Amino acid sequence: MMHGMIDLETLDTKPSCVVLSLGAIKFDPTSNTEPHSELYFKVCVDDQDRLGRTTSDSTIEWWGKQEAKARDEAFDQTGAISVEEALKRLSKWSVGVDTIWGQGYGFDLTILEDMYRSTDTPIPWQFWQVKDARTLFGCCKTDPRKLLGQTDLHNALADAYFQARGVQLAYKELGVLR
Repeated sequence: MMHGMIDLETLDTKPSCVVLSLGAIKFDPTSNTEPHSELYFKVCVDDQDRLGRTTSDSTIEWWGKQEAKARDEAFDQTGAISVEEALKRLSKWSVGVDTIWGQGYGFDLTILEDMYRSTDTPIPWQFWQVKDARTLFGCCKTDPRKLLGQTDLHNALADAYFQARGVQLAYKELGVLR
């Protein structure tokens, strides 16, 4: 059983938003083994403008209130890749993933699905493979990420890692082991 966790940093909360960065990691939710096979990249903001991807003043204001380290990492476009290359890399990474997780219904995976559709690129997962970590964490006594002492908030790869570890803790607490 192979699960994958994806996290995005964006400039809006709509499905059509500009994506600054993507972090993804594979993991086994039924064990305490370390997540692995990480994927991290920046997506070129200018390339997304041609697709009509959106930004919002409220999200940009929100970024202005975040720690400088997180903000600088998110907005640094060094090495940013095109939308098509980003989707190609994510599709390749997704091979063999049975279940795909995001943090919240209607955010990370919905945004990516919108981006796949806007470029006429096949989505590499089926709707029935999608799971929401926020809902799972809400079933726990305490958000598992708090138990883990999450660091590097709003770094897409760090968030994906801690969310994956959180799913492992939630499965254990809730007795979801198979």
